[in-house]
Amino acid sequence: MSRMTFFLKALAVGFLTLLLMIPLAMINGTIAERQNYREEAIETIAQSTARAQSLAGPVLIVPYTDEYTSVVTDEKGRQTLTRNKVEQHWTFFPKTLAMTGRMQPDELKLGLHRVRVYELRSQLQARFLQELPVATDGATRTVGRPYLSLSVADVRGVVGTPVLTVNGARTALLQGAGAYREDTGLHAPLAAARPGDKLDLGVQLDLVLKGTEALNIVPIADSNRITIDSAWPHPQFGGSFSPRSRHVSEKGFDALWEISSLAASTQAQYLHDKTGDSMDRLRISLVDPVNIYTQADRASKYGFLFVMLTFVGFFMFELIKRLAIHPIQYGLVGLALAIFFLLLISLSEHMEFWIAYLAASIACIGLLGVYLSAVLHSAVRGASFASMLTLLYAALYGLLVSEDNALVLGSLMLFVILAAIMLVTRRIDWYALGNNGTEPPPLPAASAGAGKP
Repeated sequence: MSRMTFFLKALAVGFLTLLLMIPLAMINGTIAERQNYREEAIETIAQSTARAQSLAGPVLIVPYTDEYTSVVTDEKGRQTLTRNKVEQHWTFFPKTLAMTGRMQPDELKLGLHRVRVYELRSQLQARFLQELPVATDGATRTVGRPYLSLSVADVRGVVGTPVLTVNGARTALLQGAGAYREDTGLHAPLAAARPGDKLDLGVQLDLVLKGTEALNIVPIADSNRITIDSAWPHPQFGGSFSPRSRHVSEKGFDALWEISSLAASTQAQYLHDKTGDSMDRLRISLVDPVNIYTQADRASKYGFLFVMLTFVGFFMFELIKRLAIHPIQYGLVGLALAIFFLLLISLSEHMEFWIAYLAASIACIGLLGVYLSAVLHSAVRGASFASMLTLLYAALYGLLVSEDNALVLGSLMLFVILAAIMLVTRRIDWYALGNNGTEPPPLPAASAGAGKP
């Protein structure tokens, strides 16, 4: 191989490596498209059932009207009596809120996609202890009818008729979160009250609520104690508050939150946000332990590394063994490596991810082993390259399942590969590779007489 041929071949291999980024990028786009299809499936199911739920309340709202009487003297000295009315309302938060709930998980299927839904069976107990202020500025104050307000993100998820009792008496629930709230929910009118009345209310609500994938709860009371359990073994706890205690096993999970208003800004947020969209909350998501699209996307990002390492192996073999490999053969091998990721995403939609990964790996490694046996004129050489690819695929799977250790494992893998290449090529005289000889000349060995004339 002449020196010019050597450099032209190196440039051709480098160009092919970059060119194969096009099919890899197309496959990555396909993975993103399939992920979007899943999001559309989630939205479709949420529209037909109920979306991710959010609960806030109950909250006691008391409307009142202050009437001011004043004497107005006009320019002619005549006096008239005028009355002005100002309508306002008080918002009182519960002193304590205790909630227990069980999320019963289920799955709904739309096409190839399975979407997790749940039915929450909950009981809320709240205590209100509040004295209604009297007017202190000479106004005549009239208190309207108080009501309890419960914000629910999607009232379509309410199952049956919730049972609300106030001081032991059954109280009817009505649609809407109330006149002073723009979010959706329920409200319950209470008995009329007067300024100076002391309201001591014990509230209990039995509520069954359906939702999709996630449940959000706003700790609105001065003291909140929330307990949630489920048979789903893969929860994700998020939002603004972490559980004080949690237990997760193959049989499910249970978690406890104890949150004080001293540690949360939810009451101030409730007063300023009539829609409830920006309030802090705790969040429980029923996640899939293996998101095939996330895993496939992560795997495809290593596609360039796979192609580059395989081509480097080919190029080293071609230089050392003086066996010509055509650029088209490089390209076919690179395409076979890229097809692996397309096989992976398509198979994983129909079977477990590890089975899909194993099947795609066996198919691609088997194909390349047979092809390279002919290209390299030796079944042993073909099997050797197939073994190398097997190690690469095994290492990639290790990176995928060890997400927390992916960086350190990937760094160690690259170090080992680079060290192996350096050790194998450490005695090659790269200047001699451009000569027309059949074998590159060995490097001169060091001797004790080195430096003597």
